[in-house]
Amino acid sequence: MKALTTNQEISFASQQARVIAWLMTKGPLTTLAARRELDVLHPAGRIKELREQGHDIFTFWRTETTNQGRPHRVAEYILTDL
Repeated sequence: MKALTTNQEISFASQQARVIAWLMTKGPLTTLAARRELDVLHPAGRIKELREQGHDIFTFWRTETTNQGRPHRVAEYILTDL
């Protein structure tokens, strides 16, 4: 596996910070909302990293319609360690 550069580490950390801040202040976050609102293109990866840091995050599966009108099965993440 290729080593991460400093810029990538900062990017991952800032994405994690945006995700956890949303979960703590606004509540549940879907995959599509993370991409649209937080500019986090791989939300599942950031959630995995936050779980590894000790956060208790539950995944609920739901169907959500994209901006193009197509239904997709997406994850909705809920922070349970408040």
